[in-house]
Parts: sequence; structure tokens; C-alpha cells
Amino acid sequence: MSTSRVPGPRPTTTTGGGPAVPAPTATPTTRPPDPTLAAEQAHLERARAELRRMREATESLDAGTASDAFNAAYLDLVLARRVASLQDDPRTTLFFGRIDCRTGHGEETFHIGRRHVSDEGGDPVVVDWRAPISTPFYRASPADPMGVDLRRRFGVDRGRLTAYEDERLTHGEADHTGDRSAILAAEIERPRSGPMRDIVSTIQPEQDEVVRSDLATSICVQGAPGTGKTAVGLHRAAWLLYSFRERLDRSGVLVVGPNRAFLDHIGAVLPSLGEVRVRHATIDTLLDHARVRAEDPTAIAVLKGDARMAEVLRRAVWASVGTPTDPLVVPRGARRWRVPAYEVQDEVDALVRRGVRYGAARDLLPQRLAHLVMVRIERSGDFPGDRVQDTIARSAPVRAYAKELWPARDAAAVLFGLLSDAAALAEAADGILTDDEQAALLWASPPRTKGAARWTRADLALLDELHDLLERTPSLGHVVLDEAQDLSPMQLRAVGRRASTGSLTVLGDIAQGTTPWATTSWDAAMGHLGRPDHRLVTLDRGFRVPGLVIDFAARLLPAMAPGLGAPRSVRENPGRLDVVAVETAQRSAAVLEAVVAATAEPGSVGVIVADAEVAGLSADLTAAGVAHGRLDAEHGDDEDRQVELVPASVAKGLEFDRVVVLEPAALVEAEPDERTGLRRLYVVLTRAVSGLTVVHSRPLPEALAG
Repeated sequence: MSTSRVPGPRPTTTTGGGPAVPAPTATPTTRPPDPTLAAEQAHLERARAELRRMREATESLDAGTASDAFNAAYLDLVLARRVASLQDDPRTTLFFGRIDCRTGHGEETFHIGRRHVSDEGGDPVVVDWRAPISTPFYRASPADPMGVDLRRRFGVDRGRLTAYEDERLTHGEADHTGDRSAILAAEIERPRSGPMRDIVSTIQPEQDEVVRSDLATSICVQGAPGTGKTAVGLHRAAWLLYSFRERLDRSGVLVVGPNRAFLDHIGAVLPSLGEVRVRHATIDTLLDHARVRAEDPTAIAVLKGDARMAEVLRRAVWASVGTPTDPLVVPRGARRWRVPAYEVQDEVDALVRRGVRYGAARDLLPQRLAHLVMVRIERSGDFPGDRVQDTIARSAPVRAYAKELWPARDAAAVLFGLLSDAAALAEAADGILTDDEQAALLWASPPRTKGAARWTRADLALLDELHDLLERTPSLGHVVLDEAQDLSPMQLRAVGRRASTGSLTVLGDIAQGTTPWATTSWDAAMGHLGRPDHRLVTLDRGFRVPGLVIDFAARLLPAMAPGLGAPRSVRENPGRLDVVAVETAQRSAAVLEAVVAATAEPGSVGVIVADAEVAGLSADLTAAGVAHGRLDAEHGDDEDRQVELVPASVAKGLEFDRVVVLEPAALVEAEPDERTGLRRLYVVLTRAVSGLTVVHSRPLPEALAG
């Protein structure tokens, strides 16, 4: 493996997608420019010119030539999306790698980048990383070169190529499988700033296999901290949109994350890959059926999230269907047509057995009743035609009879009835919930109306289940669910029904389950999502978290997730770990000292504390003149700051170059139970990319103290 760099000043951080590789310090002697690097830079300038030509050609198209206003509006939207996908970011490069291949046309060279760029003749100047021809860039090895003679990676600084690194995979050279790419390592380890960036230039073979999995395959990724599971899921979404564009353009793609701060953090990844049509939601915004006005005690929230509640709700909805006792009588002309109650019951039973939603069956009932009347009319020798059946179905007697037999229901009314009426709950929960569980679910002081109900977050999943029982929830083509281990069975069912005819990418880590209802089994979770047949992939090579930090955090695993293997850091740089014990009176000063020291180097700094201590520490930082942001669950902003103050409850999925953690014991105690508290602490400790400082005045949790 050979590396070449141009002489010049040592670069700092980059904001683009390619790696920043420090160049050797310039010397007084003058060296000619590297001809290979100069040629590659010329190719980059050519690619930029061609991309500009493509964008200008798209901008010149006139949507007004469409045949009508609707088509013109649609064409205008398509063109706007196309223009957005052709924007060039001067801070980065259009390609990050190159492969020289042996094909049926002889030797060919392909530059691999974030989007396709072609010349006026249609020949590729840059190949999209998602194209099949790009696969060998990620997977080829000396043992299996996949037709690649040479793989080249580029170092980048502020939109210019600063270095290249060649790996020859054929010609009998030594196996480089164990060699570390300096450019790859530099890209993985370079300082973070702003939102999460794509990993398109550093995707590893095991990650690429997940990314390029077929649309029909639902995948569950068990990923330890720093293994890139979130990025893998987002890149899979981008690959699917590229490979199955027509289908997914119609059906849609959704990314579900744990909170708003997390979605803000990942929000730039897909646009950087040219995809701007993916929806993002938290579990709360996805299930936004009512305003949350109360909070359940932990035991009640766990019970409401239990999968058994699905059957309780199903029974409650279908219990609304009445039993006919009187015949249906329909006047028509001089005659009155009479349908006995037992025949009506047969039609009702047939509709229930069809398995359609309550509302759809209710809409069908008048037609079924009209059919029974038509049978009698035809038996009398009259054949009035199909239109008469529609008239009968819309007649006042039939509509009134159907309405009384099959009343309209709404989700809030059904749930209100269950939580306020012990008899209704007992009927629906008989044989499913114990008497004690039923008593726990009932409101102590029921509100007078459903409009006055003080719904909780756990109620939102129940309302969603009821909405689906009443009217089918539309399905999307693909759903990416991150931090899936934290969702209750009822929340998982809600996400799964939104991909009932599509597929899922499920991302999470059992060890990072920080809710009392967190899953302990991916088979169980995937079953609740409606995907008992799925592919489980384990990612345990940590690219983000350095060795010292991950080993320190892994001390917690035996106590909180026994049997789960510890992740392995593949970083050459072991990182930095400082555990600072101080007296209580000196704690604030020690935190400030650690934060100021962390800001002396490039990159982001996360200060993670128990939620209750955010306001106080923010005031201390302000008094000390340390500019910072606050990532409260729903209160981030768009301004990038070096220092972010992070409540422990929203730290999941975030990453910072250096992290300062205050009082681990307080983080554990803030959770409902010790296991959940230790898992929250595990999450917090594994947010650091380069260095971790732990400040404490109280004893460390026993599992962490070692």
C-alpha cells in the first residue's frame, strides 16, 4: 500500500465528506507537484464543470410546457428536486475514491463519489457510490479482488485533493487485509463539528453488505456503540432510493428516531447523498393523535405498552357491533320487504370473519343488507337491476338499521370508555389482564368527556392501534427505525404497520435500552414489528469510540446486559480517559476546568449531565464565559457551537470529539431502576470520539468502579 501527499501546511478539520490527511510540513526545498495528484485534481475540476453544466441544463427546463396545471406543478417539483440534488459543495469533493478494473471492454477507471456526474456524451465522469460498479470499492480484497487491479483513496482538505493512497489487489502482491489505511483512519478519527456526516467514503465491507440488502429484506442490526449502525441505516435508505426509485417514489421512505435532537443531528446525512425526499419523525410525532397532558407511573406505562393490550383493544372495538333482534323492514312501492334477524346476523358474522377494518366493514353493511332485500324482490319475479340495490342501500330504513347495528366509533371514544368504565374494561380484558392490572389501568377520577381526557405518551400507541382497527394505516415502502430497543411492544406495532406492505431497517443495541420496557430480544421486537422472518446482523467493530473509552464503559455490561459481547475498538489511537474525583464543593470548578481544556483542541465538546442538573450547569458555564448550546429534548437550535450541554435523556445517538460527564451515580439514580440507570450511563460514556473526562464527587457505581 503506497501513499502520496503534496507538501504544504498541515490542514486542520474538513467539513466535506472526504478524509483530511495531515501533509508533511513544508521544507525550504522546492519539489515539483505530484503529477498523479495534479491529474486527479484536474479530473475533479472537470467533474465540477460537468456537474455545473447538468445543473444549468436542468434549471433551463420550463415546467410550463406541461399539458395542464397539475402536471406543470408536478414537473416543477421534480425539477426543483433535481436541481437540489445537483448542487456542488465547494468544501468537499465530488469523488473520494477510484477503482481501476478489468471489464469486457478492457481496462477501465471509475471515480466513486456521492452522485453520478456525466459528460455531454453521457459517459460517466463520476460514478454514484450506490451503482453496482461501485460495490468493489467497498468489498474488494486481495483474496477476492472482484476484477479490481487498483483501489485509490483520496485525502481532502477544503475541497481540494491533498493525498492519495493506492492499494493493488492483483499482480501477486502481498495480502494487505490487515494493513490500516492512513486516509481511512484519518477520516474516521477527524474532529466532529455540526450535525452527523455521511460515511460514504469509509463504509466497511460488513456495513456495505447491510447497505446493499434488497428492498424485500427486513434487516435488524444489533450494533455496539461506535459501529456506525445509524449511518448504515441511513445509507441503506439512500441506496434503496437509488436502486428502487420508481417504487419508493410512490410509496415513500420514513426514518424514525428517538427525539428531535437526534433527528437534527442526522438530518444532513441523506441530503449530502442527494436524497431530499425522506420523511423524519420521532415516535411521538409519528403517533400524534392527541396532546400529551399527563405522565403515567412507570408500572402503568409498562402495562399500557404490553402487547396484550392489542387484543384488549381489538375486543373493545368489535364489541361495538350489535346483535340484531328485530327484522329489517324496507318499504318499496306498495310492498314492505322483510329480512329476518337471523339472516342479518349471518351477514354480520361474515363481515367480521373477513378481517377487514371496523370502518370498512361498517361501510359494507348497507350494501349487504340491500342485497338481502334484492334477493327477496327477485324471488317475487321482479328484476329491477343493480342500481336499485344502491338505492335501497342508501334508503333511510337501511341506513338507520345499519347505524344502530354497527355504530360509528372513534379511537379516543373507545379508549376513553375502557379507562373510565370498569365493566367495559373487564369485558374486553377478560382472560388477558389480571384483576389487579385492570384496576391499575382505570382512571382514579375519570374525566367527564373524552375531550377532557389527560392522555399520556403511552396512550398515544393505544390510540394508534385503535385508529388502525377502525381504518387501515397507510403503508410506506421502507421504514428505518433507530434506537428500536427502547420502544414498547405497542410502539413497535405502530411502526411496523407503517411498513406492512414494505420493508424495515431496524437499528439498535440491547445494551443501550434505557426504558423500563426496553426489549431484551430482537426476535421478540421483530415479531412485534410484524417481521418474524428477518435477517439479524451484528456489528461489533467500533470505528467511532476509542479503545480506552469503550473498555471503560464495557465494565457495565455484565451487570446490565449479561451475555452480550463487548464491542471491539479498531481505532489505532486509544483515545484519552480521565476520571477525576473531587470534593463536592470543587465539583463545578472541576467541570469548568475540564470543559475549557476540551475546547483548546478542534472539534466538538459534549457536556452530559443528569436532566435535573442542566439548568444549574448552564448558568455556571455562562457565568464562566463559556459559550454553549443546550440540546434539550425538543429545544435545540440551528446554530453550531463547539460546546453543547446535553441532558442524559437525549444523549443517545449523538457523538462529540470530547465528552465531559458529571456524576455517574446521579445519572443512574435518575432512572426508574438500576438496570435502566446503568444502561443510560453506558450510553452517556460511549458518546466520545477522542476523549472522555468523568468528574465525580460521589462514589462511582460499583459496576463501573471495577
